[in-house]
Amino acid sequence: MNLAALKDIDLKNIDLNDLDLNNAGSWPLPVKIVVAILVFAAVAAGGWWFDWKNQAATLASVQQEEQELRRQFDIRQKRAANLEAYEQQLAEMQASFGAMLRQLPSRAEVAKLLVDISQTGLASGLEFELFKPGSEIKREFYAELPVSIRVHGDYNQFARFVSGVANLPRIVTLHDISIKNGKDNRLSMDLIAKTYWYLDDNDGARK
Repeated sequence: MNLAALKDIDLKNIDLNDLDLNNAGSWPLPVKIVVAILVFAAVAAGGWWFDWKNQAATLASVQQEEQELRRQFDIRQKRAANLEAYEQQLAEMQASFGAMLRQLPSRAEVAKLLVDISQTGLASGLEFELFKPGSEIKREFYAELPVSIRVHGDYNQFARFVSGVANLPRIVTLHDISIKNGKDNRLSMDLIAKTYWYLDDNDGARK
């Protein structure tokens, strides 16, 4: 019975003072119905406050967790879909890295490479005043050797030298280039040339 049905229950002729709480079975039927409805409402309210309310909060938390899991699933699904493309990119990077490593001389080739740098300068018409290899510096998987160089010439000769070094089959980089007036009205260029070689286990490559 719902609350609307209470309108049909006539309680006017019932004196509540005559009701015996110890003998509820003898109460009039309308009173029993009203009491039953009130008890049900109280139980429902108590159930909501003590149990259903917590269940609602738990449900909201679970729904939020479900949304987060769905988001993570979508991200991982997209990554899995692109796995083949990632593997292809990795293979291309490894091939490119291998090609770069092949441009690094071995330790035994470094002496010849220094000669090539010197010959490139002479072929460009430069006069060498300084050509001094420094101490090797070990990096993660390679070592570098800086070479201090001072040469005399003009701008065209400097340009030919820099271009010739860049075209050497092995990697050589030029750093700290400085040009100023030198002797005999010629220009003087100071720079650091760095050559590199790959470190193997015998060279003490870092693990």
